[in-house]
Amino acid sequence: MPAQEKVVSLYEPHTDIIVKDRRQVQYGHKLNLVQGKSRLILDLVIEEGNPADSDQFIPMMERQKEIYGRVPRQTSGDGGYACRANLEKAKAMGISDVAFNKKRGLEVEEMTKSQYVYKTLFRFRAGIEAGISWLKRCFGLSRCHCKGSERFDSHCWLSVVCYNLVILARHPAPS
Repeated sequence: MPAQEKVVSLYEPHTDIIVKDRRQVQYGHKLNLVQGKSRLILDLVIEEGNPADSDQFIPMMERQKEIYGRVPRQTSGDGGYACRANLEKAKAMGISDVAFNKKRGLEVEEMTKSQYVYKTLFRFRAGIEAGISWLKRCFGLSRCHCKGSERFDSHCWLSVVCYNLVILARHPAPS
């Protein structure tokens, strides 16, 4: 029976089976986040099912173009997004530097202008991981007790909004 047809929770039928690499099976939903230089979360996509990360990279960049009218100049992504096709499509879209956490056969010179730019974007992604951890620990994104798909979506978006409000509150006032 296909995974999409399996019911894994009697209380929450919208729950999906999530398999990450060779790790333990998890139940819930896969989220894709976009964070900007300001540390604000700019976009959230709640995926249905368990799509491959590599299939979600270009649609996320296209969403950025739809929302903001342009693609980002530089981007940094998790190793799951890394593949030659994503790199080539991103470059064709006008993204000058694309740094993936895991290279997966890609050379640094193909992805970015220099090793320095790659390391800078690599460190930026590490900061994003810290933000994701903060979202899970402090804003309730690791577990949702709301019933129903719409309430789950609302819970995720409210966690992101609260996170962004705290980031804005911590930002020093202009002098």
